Amino acid sequence: MNNNDFAVFILSHGRPDRIYTLGSLARSGYTGKIYIVIDNEDKSAPEYFKLYGDQVVQFDKLAIAQTFDQGDNFNDRRAIIYARNACFKIAADLGVKYFIQLDDDYQAFQYRFNYNYQYQYHRIRNLDKVFQAMVNYYKKIPALSVAMAQGGDFIGGAESTAAELKIKRKAMNTFICSTDRPFKFFGRINEDVNTYTNLASRGGLFLTVPNISIVQKQTQQNEGGMTELYLDSGTYLKSFYTVMYQPSSVKIAAMGDRYRRLHHKISWNNTVPKILDQKYKKAPAVA
Repeated sequence: MNNNDFAVFILSHGRPDRIYTLGSLARSGYTGKIYIVIDNEDKSAPEYFKLYGDQVVQFDKLAIAQTFDQGDNFNDRRAIIYARNACFKIAADLGVKYFIQLDDDYQAFQYRFNYNYQYQYHRIRNLDKVFQAMVNYYKKIPALSVAMAQGGDFIGGAESTAAELKIKRKAMNTFICSTDRPFKFFGRINEDVNTYTNLASRGGLFLTVPNISIVQKQTQQNEGGMTELYLDSGTYLKSFYTVMYQPSSVKIAAMGDRYRRLHHKISWNNTVPKILDQKYKKAPAVA
C-alpha cells in the first residue's frame, strides 16, 4: 500500500471514546494513514482532539450543507452525509488521491469465503493487502466507488444471496473513492442508497465486493452518530428518501420474517441502463 496515495477516513460524531473501528483496523493489520473526520457542530470535538490530536480533521457542516441537495427543509443536520461529501475536499487538501470512508462502529473486517470459494468467514489479518487489492481493482474499472459487503448481507450464511459470490450493483458504508472521480451524495437520510440508485440510473457505477465484509455494532444500539436521528424518524421516513429520488424503480416494502419492518425495495431492472448485444443492431437500409 502506497501510504502517500491512500488513507482511511473514519466518519464520527458524538462518540470520541467509542470509535470501535480504530481497534478493528489494528486487529486486522492496517498500518497506513487514518484520519477521523468530525464536524464543527459536534459538542464533543474538544475530546476528539484531546484523544487523537492531528488525526482529527474538522469540517464546516453548514458550508457543506449548501453544496448538495438534502432532499428536505428540516434543518436537522444529524446525518453522516455531510461528512461523506466533505471527504473529497479533505482528501485533496491532505494530498491523498485514494481513500476509503468507514463508519466508526465496525467490530471486525472479515473474509467471507475460503480458498475454494466456499462460504466460510474469518478475520482479515493483513488489511493493507486487502485495501491495496481494492484500490487496484478500482483503478482498472470506471466505477465511482467500490465497497465491502456488510455482515447483514450474509444473514442465512451459505444460503444467503451474498454467498453466491457475485458482485452487487450497490455500495454502502465502506466507500473506496478518488479525488479524480468526485461525486455528490444526496438526500439527508439513506444517502448511500439514494446515491447509488439515482446515479446508477444515469450510468454511474457502484459495486460491492462480497469476498470481504465489515461487521458493525447492532443498529441503533450505539449512542451518538445517527442513532438518535433513526430513532426519531423511523425506517419508513428513512426509506422514503430513496423513493423520492428514484420513484420509477424504488418502493416501500415490508422486510423480515418474524419481525417485519418497512424498508426500501429496489427494482434493478428499472434502475440501471441496459447494454444491448451487438446482434440486436439494426442492419443498414438497402438502397
